[in-house]
Amino acid sequence: MNLLRWFSSFFGKNKEEVIDPNMKYLIVGLGNMGAKYDNTRHNIGFDVIDTLASEYKLEYKHANLGDVAEFRFKGRVFVLLKPSTYMNLSGKAVRYWLQKKKIKQENLLVIVDDLNIDFGGIRLRGKGSDGGHNGLKNINELLGTKDYARLRIGIGDNFSKGGQVNFVLGKWSPQEQEQLVEVIDHCVEAVKAFGTIGLARTMSQFNKKA
Repeated sequence: MNLLRWFSSFFGKNKEEVIDPNMKYLIVGLGNMGAKYDNTRHNIGFDVIDTLASEYKLEYKHANLGDVAEFRFKGRVFVLLKPSTYMNLSGKAVRYWLQKKKIKQENLLVIVDDLNIDFGGIRLRGKGSDGGHNGLKNINELLGTKDYARLRIGIGDNFSKGGQVNFVLGKWSPQEQEQLVEVIDHCVEAVKAFGTIGLARTMSQFNKKA
């Protein structure tokens, strides 16, 4: 380490420049900005991010393409991102912040709702298709790959034919609301585990059926 870099590190300036890239993680919760989307099924990615931010008493910075906050845990830096692009253009924010923060793609985790999983189920995978989710579809397109981790949170498919949009953008039922805190807390711990014990062990410990 040269003298200038040592002084920067010692006095707390430019800390980001000297952080090992292997120890930096981008955690993206997908959702839609705006009060009308609060507490809807489609915004559960935002809810997980907000719970993490609350746990570490963080304030978001309103930045380019999203709200951003950071915390440190067990020597790792976790960058939390809520894209402000709306769900269908989430890839713009993900690509920008990966580059901005110089975070490796294998250290990206996207948190998303999933109709194909029963409510309460959690499925972490290291890669995969978009599964019909427009947010993941856009991320796949703009990153040019499907090889990044995603934490899928089951919201179920309890809707009649033609009712998918209203269901996804609808509020949680009272019964779901009662269980939601436990589901989100489970996901919060999975996020921290992803950055500390790795993808494989986190999958083994945190994936669960409803």
